[in-house]
Amino acid sequence: MTAGLLVLGFIAGLLLGAETLSPAEAAALLGTPEAPLAELILAWRLPRVLAAGCVGALLALGGAVFQGVFRNPLAEPYLLGSAGGAAVGATVALLVALPVPGAVALPLLAFAGAWGASWLVLLLARLAGPASIAALLLAGVAVAAVLGAVRSFLMLALSDETVSLQAVLSWSFGGVQTPSWGQLGLLAALTAAALGLCHALARGLDLLGLGEAMAEGFGLPVRRFIAGAVLVGAGLVAVSVVWGGLVGFVGLMAPHLARWRCGPLHARLMSRAAAIGAGLAMLADGAARSLLPPAEIPLGLVTALIGGPFFLLILAREARRG
Repeated sequence: MTAGLLVLGFIAGLLLGAETLSPAEAAALLGTPEAPLAELILAWRLPRVLAAGCVGALLALGGAVFQGVFRNPLAEPYLLGSAGGAAVGATVALLVALPVPGAVALPLLAFAGAWGASWLVLLLARLAGPASIAALLLAGVAVAAVLGAVRSFLMLALSDETVSLQAVLSWSFGGVQTPSWGQLGLLAALTAAALGLCHALARGLDLLGLGEAMAEGFGLPVRRFIAGAVLVGAGLVAVSVVWGGLVGFVGLMAPHLARWRCGPLHARLMSRAAAIGAGLAMLADGAARSLLPPAEIPLGLVTALIGGPFFLLILAREARRG
């Protein structure tokens, strides 16, 4: 299932678009790479599909980390406000003239926003008890709403004739832009490093699932581990937001689908969740490019249409268990 979804997402991403191709047409184009359409596919669509896969993998890994840290199956970067915090930081970087280059300010401020929002939700949820699903959701929804309002205010107050508000608004709805091959190489390297970091967290997340007291009994420094895991999760969300804007529910769906496939142990879960997240994001991005040609639907809207019912299904399942 995992490999099949990844391959399906990649193939669909290449075929779908304003100019949707059949498999036979795609094969014919690959045989004539000098054709204008073939050059367009290789120079524009292929790097975008691969970038969407990396963004989906990062969101899936972020969701798996947050679900393990919060010990909550409904934890997800978009719902917890982490993505919203990253978006606020990125909006400031895009709209404010800063003394540092934009290529540096964008990821740094996005990371700071995601990290701060994650900690704020964690602290607010713990006021109602460490195992309260309702508290986590309410805190996440409240923080995300406030951050969304802050982002909208910044966009209205700081945009001028030198900044395209439409471009920033489109980015905030979620959407992968075609990167250069150099940018894609950097994104792929960051995704591979993220997968390695998440595998390093796997044993600690397994122990944390037993409860903080039990985890400390097994020698896990719980507070330090949680701080490090939240830091890693915030970094994953920040990178995904920088390249893909606000894309919701991939970080919720992918870890659950992987968990249903391979069980709860994080050493097996991480790579499968990343592959499923990549496949989902490539499929959704292909749909976003092909449903209303020549216009594009924001990627975040497509994932919300798919992920919203999935979230309600998981919520109902957890309510029955509770």
